[in-house]
Amino acid sequence: MIFCKRKIFFLIATIFAVACQQAGTGNDEETNIEARTPVTITTVSFDSLQQYIYLNATSAYLQKSFVKSNMLGYVKKVNVKIGDYVHAGQAIFVVQTKEAQAIGNAVNNLNPDFKFSGVNTITANASGFITELDHQPEDYVQDGEQLAVISDDKSFAFVMNVPYEDREYVLPGQHVEVILPGQQRLPGTVRSAMPLVDSVSQTQQFAINVHLSQSIPPNLVAMVQILKILKPAAQTVPKKTVLTNETQSEFWVMKLINDSTAAKVVIQKGIETNDKVEILSPSFSQNDKILLTGNYGLSDTALVTVEK
Repeated sequence: MIFCKRKIFFLIATIFAVACQQAGTGNDEETNIEARTPVTITTVSFDSLQQYIYLNATSAYLQKSFVKSNMLGYVKKVNVKIGDYVHAGQAIFVVQTKEAQAIGNAVNNLNPDFKFSGVNTITANASGFITELDHQPEDYVQDGEQLAVISDDKSFAFVMNVPYEDREYVLPGQHVEVILPGQQRLPGTVRSAMPLVDSVSQTQQFAINVHLSQSIPPNLVAMVQILKILKPAAQTVPKKTVLTNETQSEFWVMKLINDSTAAKVVIQKGIETNDKVEILSPSFSQNDKILLTGNYGLSDTALVTVEK
């Protein structure tokens, strides 16, 4: 009887131990499953990357033509107003001498052969826009006095201030892009450099010719896009794959080393664009699998599950 009770007790204990072991195994499996982070992967690609610098430029007429009186007298007629476009040789002012103003046609009445009028027409000596108009009809002017200013349209350019340390990226004859307010883009060509450096800002001025389909007023501030670095076949990854520490002193990616483990690989960054980052080192093959999502916060040699 006692033997039977011991046997029954041993059987119950065995069943309980097996049940606990199975329960423990199930919890371990659940723990392992929970420890695997779902991720997606990508590979490196070799792309053409460009890096630009952006500098301000102001529209300006670099040359101005000054219209001056060639006689002493009164302005009798003004044929233009500010903002008008004039051609070289176009009549702008009519000036009459003070003697003719005083005598009138008395001399011609005495002797018509004199054909005396005392009136002189002053013409534009260059084509461009009237930007200053200094006199109106009946104004009295001296010989050589300024009457108007014409901005020579052939001298229109954008004047760009270039920090001296960036001068190596701006060369005469170089093609650039001028971005106007409103994002209109104009092709331009660097024309020349002014032989002076601003002592305060340490910048040098460059003139940029642009191809105009419409007139642009002076003093318009635009942005000039200048190519700084061009790499035709750079090793790149999507920006989301690159991780960093709090001080951004170290960068790395998570590389899949087998079907379920991702390892940390420290990298050296190069050019960075809106969506891609160049990796200078180490060199990856196109078969290497880099974590694209789910990589944030993973420790080295983390367990992962690749999602398709």
